[in-house]
Amino acid sequence: MRIAVTGSIATDHLLTFPGRFGDQLIAGELDKVSLSFLADELDVRRGGVAANIAYGLGALGLRPLLVGAVGRDFAEYGRRLADHGVDTGSVHVSETRHTARFICTTDAEQNQIGTFYAGAMAEARHIALAPVLARAGGLDLLLVSPNDPEAMLRHTREAAELGVAFCADPSQQLARLDGDEVRLLLRGPRHLFTNAYEAQLVQERTGWTERQVLERVGTWVITRGADGVRILAAGRPAVDVPAVPAAGPVEPTGAGDAFRAGFLAATARMDDPERAARLGAVVATTALESVGPQAYTLDGALLSARVADAYGTAAAADLAAETAAVRASAVSAAAV
Repeated sequence: MRIAVTGSIATDHLLTFPGRFGDQLIAGELDKVSLSFLADELDVRRGGVAANIAYGLGALGLRPLLVGAVGRDFAEYGRRLADHGVDTGSVHVSETRHTARFICTTDAEQNQIGTFYAGAMAEARHIALAPVLARAGGLDLLLVSPNDPEAMLRHTREAAELGVAFCADPSQQLARLDGDEVRLLLRGPRHLFTNAYEAQLVQERTGWTERQVLERVGTWVITRGADGVRILAAGRPAVDVPAVPAAGPVEPTGAGDAFRAGFLAATARMDDPERAARLGAVVATTALESVGPQAYTLDGALLSARVADAYGTAAAADLAAETAAVRASAVSAAAV
């Protein structure tokens, strides 16, 4: 299956605040907040939603196409993604702007405050999908993930015009999109990805009920952190997939992107959202256990064992092709 991932490509500056954000907020004064948090740790990591998802897909043995806009400072980052199986040939390089930056502070309870500087990402709106399809010899699935808002709208429209199945992942950009724009993004995606808070925000932005959203999307996949994943589809009962416990401290940045990579990798070989969510949950927890959204590595045997531990041996057998692909990918990479 040929998957293209459109969206942000960025450098992440991840800071750690040892206290609780909530302790610094004064009731009745939230309309004029002026706060500074003294961080204990700083990690500079490669990130961006589309790049993180593409990284995960490459680690799982696929060769995804990454579609986004970057600055000239992307060269080393691009080589690393290519080494991990990502096709970067459709990435637009800006002549004047730096690659986007994400600055995120995480407190002791894993709450996060982040700021995103678009930089070169603003030029993603000029990327047309037709040349991407021509390069790839066709696409089976397109993921529209957080990006320049105009780019997200353009790629959604062009997917419909070109007859390409797509998935909608508006997530962080829901704060920038108005109701009409969110409604456009939900015109017939095969999958809609949100977290629990974003699920409520989708309904608030669109003015649609949960049922009305489900009338317009194939499957709604809602990640809920430690509470696992809920899968909704019109006319079907909700399916809940438990989360996979992490072994030790966690860093949440990029876990949702890792989940999407696992989910889409399984979807490439089977049309079963519950099974796909199990693989996504295991990959997400693997990412949680590393600092930085592209710092984790996958081992096929260990991945299979974690699936079996969390969901049973039958689930591990169902996902044997996916874990085998990881092993094959690792062997291939070692041989290069």
